[in-house]
Amino acid sequence: MIRMMLSDAQWDRIEPLLPGKAGDPGRSGTDNRLFLEAVLWLVRTGVPWRDLPEAFGRWNFRRFRRWACKGVFEGIFTALSGDPDFEYALVDGTIVRVHQHGAGAKGGTHTQAIGRSRGGLTTKIVALVDALGNLARFVLLPGQRHDSVGVEPLIAGVEFDALIADKAFDIDWIRADLNDRGATAVIPPKADRVRPIACDFAIYRWRHLVENFFCNLKEFRRIATRYDKTDISFAATIHLVGAFFALK
Repeated sequence: MIRMMLSDAQWDRIEPLLPGKAGDPGRSGTDNRLFLEAVLWLVRTGVPWRDLPEAFGRWNFRRFRRWACKGVFEGIFTALSGDPDFEYALVDGTIVRVHQHGAGAKGGTHTQAIGRSRGGLTTKIVALVDALGNLARFVLLPGQRHDSVGVEPLIAGVEFDALIADKAFDIDWIRADLNDRGATAVIPPKADRVRPIACDFAIYRWRHLVENFFCNLKEFRRIATRYDKTDISFAATIHLVGAFFALK
């Protein structure tokens, strides 16, 4: 018996967001639920596409790839993530090891957010979460890039009262940008700062929320280890899991 991922109530929220509805051009998506269940199960367990159980029907990577390129999974996440609580925001990054099957995309790994760091081929996920620890945005970087490279696209156009981050983000341009916004930088200063900078450690203790998010995210084994050759496909799995979290 295969453990299904979605309840009827959760499916009722997702169904209108998928292609293949009545009135949509092209073929009706009569098996949309089974297909989405298959992708969620695959991402959760980490199995190869060809090893999907027969209960899910014929494996269909082409359909997944088509939806990923069209932004279907990102659209589901955007619709379900709702209105983030940006009383404060939290940013952090985590390293994901790339499996040997994740290499070999056309154009080379450097075009697919894959780099070489101390652990071999790796991808870095830099995420922005809200004051409740819910995913708001993320970017993918090659593993050797510094976490701070992802900050600018993550906070662009986002209004928050404070940004909580560890001392890796203690960088002058980040502090200047936050100051211009009128937002508080809750970032411990690095030890080599000539002049000490105050940090509100009462607020900083909430940084565990972004760490908790990454722990939950990496329970999905195809995210904890990257098997996808392209950054589009890998990002699609993160958007799908983010949407799944938003349904809980």
